[in-house]
Amino acid sequence: MARYILQRLAGLIPVVIGLSLIVFLLMAMIPGNPAQALLGAYATPENVARISQELGLDKPLWQQYLIWVNNLLHGDFGHSWVLNRPVIDEVLERFSATLLLGGCALLLSVVLGLLAGVVSAVRQFGWGDRIITLLVLLGISLPSFLIGLLMIMLFAVSLRWFPASGMLAVYGGGGLSDLLHHLVMPSVALALVATGVIARLTRTAMLEVLRQDYIRTARAKGLNERRVIWRHAFRVALVAVVPAIGIQAGFVLGGAVYIETVFQWPGLGAMLVKAVSTRDLLLVQGGVLVAAVACVLINLLTDIVQACLDPRIKS
Repeated sequence: MARYILQRLAGLIPVVIGLSLIVFLLMAMIPGNPAQALLGAYATPENVARISQELGLDKPLWQQYLIWVNNLLHGDFGHSWVLNRPVIDEVLERFSATLLLGGCALLLSVVLGLLAGVVSAVRQFGWGDRIITLLVLLGISLPSFLIGLLMIMLFAVSLRWFPASGMLAVYGGGGLSDLLHHLVMPSVALALVATGVIARLTRTAMLEVLRQDYIRTARAKGLNERRVIWRHAFRVALVAVVPAIGIQAGFVLGGAVYIETVFQWPGLGAMLVKAVSTRDLLLVQGGVLVAAVACVLINLLTDIVQACLDPRIKS
């Protein structure tokens, strides 16, 4: 297992280098002068030239990239001119909020998706299967930001069960209960699409496993049906579902941009939206790079979990 993990870690090096190059080029292709956008009404030719020199925008593109990468290797993500603070501090602070939201949404989608998929497969063509299939199709079809807006209208505006926005109450807020109260709606809205995908894949994998000969043999031996389902069929089906969970984790992290904007959640997605609008170049580059590396590490963890479930992968 240690050798397999080391091989996968070594394979991540060119991936991270490619990600850094893509992130840098995407920011460089945005039209307009970042220095002029930062200065706004004070964008005189002299000021634009001074800020461009301080940001290194007057150098060739390849040289700008090498300087940026060299700074990254030394832990320097640059300085946000708009926020007047180090980029790494702002990114890590916002990423912790996104990680909380995305982690809760992913946990919710995995638990509900696996459970719904197993129940749907065991009760194939029954009422339970039909109801779950209908709910899954609705969850997959509706975009997460629309689900979030509908939930705000119903549960925040009409019923007033949950707050419509924020991470903590403005007045008298704080504590775990207040955080969980604000976390319910955005995490559910973010989890619904991933829940539907995981449920459909789990159902398909379970149906395929339940048709295998060893399942019929286990039932013929008189084993308890619950033990057959969960210990024999589910463990095998999970090998096929785990990679999809890793992919959905990436989609959850990406979908957080919309949900954080809808619910005004102070995470990485909301930060990136504001940073793009203000042309805070280094902040956008740092935020996107951290999010991309997080997705890569999630997929690495998924591969390791899959290898633990299926020893044939390591060979």
